[in-house]
Amino acid sequence: MSNTPHELAEEFPELAEKMSALKVSDAHFAKLAEEYHTLNRAVHRAETNVEPVEQLVEADMRKKRAALKDEIYSYLKESA
Repeated sequence: MSNTPHELAEEFPELAEKMSALKVSDAHFAKLAEEYHTLNRAVHRAETNVEPVEQLVEADMRKKRAALKDEIYSYLKESA
């Protein structure tokens, strides 16, 4: 299986331990992380033409992924 880019641990390596802990202890964070993971995989499949989609759909998925990543980062910083 190929490496899927933009995984949260790669995006925020300095916060990887904190993310692991929050996935277990914080249901809201776990939901956000799972939603990001699912969307990121869908974007990757679209980008690699494993599951092609229309350009506008792919662009919308990327925007949603970026918004989720921003929300996750903010959540991580607030829970410091």
